[in-house]
Amino acid sequence: MRYFRLLVAGNGISAYGSYLNMVALNVFVYDITRSALAAGLFMAVRLATSVVSGVVSGRLVSTYDRKRLMVGADLCQAVALCALLLAPDGARVALLYALAVVAGGCSTLSQVALRSSIPEIVGTEQRTRANGLLVTGRSLAMIAGFASSGVVVARLGYSAALVLDIASFLVSATVLSLLPVRTRAARDADTGPARSPAAARWATRTLLGTAPLLMAMIAIRAVDGLGSSSHNVALPVHSAELDPGHPATFISQFWATWAIGNIVAQHLLGRFVRATGRTPGERAFALGACVMSAGFIVVFSGLPTAVTIVAALVAGAADGFTETVYVSRLQTAPDDQRGRLFGLSASAENTGFGLGMLLSGALLEAFSPLRVVALLHGLAIALCLVLLLVLTARGRTPAPPGGEPPGRDPAGRDVPTATEGHGR
Repeated sequence: MRYFRLLVAGNGISAYGSYLNMVALNVFVYDITRSALAAGLFMAVRLATSVVSGVVSGRLVSTYDRKRLMVGADLCQAVALCALLLAPDGARVALLYALAVVAGGCSTLSQVALRSSIPEIVGTEQRTRANGLLVTGRSLAMIAGFASSGVVVARLGYSAALVLDIASFLVSATVLSLLPVRTRAARDADTGPARSPAAARWATRTLLGTAPLLMAMIAIRAVDGLGSSSHNVALPVHSAELDPGHPATFISQFWATWAIGNIVAQHLLGRFVRATGRTPGERAFALGACVMSAGFIVVFSGLPTAVTIVAALVAGAADGFTETVYVSRLQTAPDDQRGRLFGLSASAENTGFGLGMLLSGALLEAFSPLRVVALLHGLAIALCLVLLLVLTARGRTPAPPGGEPPGRDPAGRDVPTATEGHGR
């Protein structure tokens, strides 16, 4: 963990740039085109690229050096932003959509590469704590990016926002390139990838066939994306209903409270793992997702302010808890399969979020924010309850002691199974 905090800082700075340009560029598109359709198309292109690039990213991080991929992803985004900044006004519209492709693809690639690398960077026993630090850093970056985007654009202009974005990606790339961290398992780092494409495809099919619970967790995360998009889309509408004169007040209070809950959850989860030596598994993930969705529904219920604040705090805590448990559970997969697993996860999550944005926007034309949020988050709760019933029926433990996958010791080395011990 000696260098990992620097990596977290660099990743948080990069995430800040991503959230800042997500807001600033959407406003910029509308400002230069005066078309809500053009702004929506920009976001759609970015999300569609994120979905497609999940599968591609999984293959890339399974084949090439992950640290170089992360550095390259940051540099590509910086170069694309530079091109937009220096381009003449007439060429900026076309470049914006090219930038949407670059931003969507590179952000997904960077996320898949980093999540796949955590067990090799910090060791399997420290991965939950490391994931918690990353979630905390990204949550703070999201709040800072969303909060500062309006101020930066209003007071300094779009050029300043672009320069700030570029600087954030360059800082992140510099930090990553200077850190002496290993991002692949030792045998892969020393010998390089040895599997043929056919063998890699076979390994992927084997993983999908032998890990139904992991597939169920990925499916839940996709449905969680529907719920997440619903409260993101409904939040401005609900805020305007609560206080038409100052709609931003409730939004800022909500996200600040959500972030506090998220950070507290990471701290408590880290203490639990250190004290018990166990990483919560599928059952804890499903329970946490139920609590998270229920918390978001309560936020939109129009209850007294104190109750709403507590609900937002609980939702943020459960949100951070489930993400860390989810990522830590997927990281128990062998290193040579982990990249494709996280690539599939990224595609599923982005698909759920993108579809949820479209569905939520359509439903809000006819229904109240509470009904829309309750419907989509209710789907996530229903799917989690099904998973809990399956786990209960099987009578299985959600995760092995210490969160290690069967057939691997705490150091990550393969150990023979009972069948292998008798020879084959």
